[in-house]
Amino acid sequence: MFQSAPRPWRPAPALVVLGALALGACSAVSTTQVRGYMVSETQLEQIPVGSSQEQVQIVLGTPSTTATIDGQVFYYISSTEKRTMRFMKAQTVDRRVLAIYFDRDRRVSRIANYGLQDGVVFDFISRSTPTSGVEKNFVSQLLGLLSF
Repeated sequence: MFQSAPRPWRPAPALVVLGALALGACSAVSTTQVRGYMVSETQLEQIPVGSSQEQVQIVLGTPSTTATIDGQVFYYISSTEKRTMRFMKAQTVDRRVLAIYFDRDRRVSRIANYGLQDGVVFDFISRSTPTSGVEKNFVSQLLGLLSF
């Protein structure tokens, strides 16, 4: 009996095409992420003007953040980001800020729904407000104390 030399392994053409499609699909998948609290219309109907602060928290839950200037304001913040390819940076396509304003008696005075087009981008995390003017260093402050 004569045995022939083993043939080198070659993948089938269909297997090569299937592998290329799988790798291509991984990087071309578009993803959408929603972050934050999305408020529905039925929830908004449950908190008309005049509702108590407790009723708002029962219906909508704890706000994303609050403000205490002239009464109180609850902010419910959400954003939608879309990424066209897995390795690309995500783009913010929508941002919603639901602001519920309260009067001094802790009753809803008005409700505002702001979108991405309504505002200016600001940093919630740093908790600093950009100001104009000149920042003085230590030596300038010392010389400012000395007046001749």
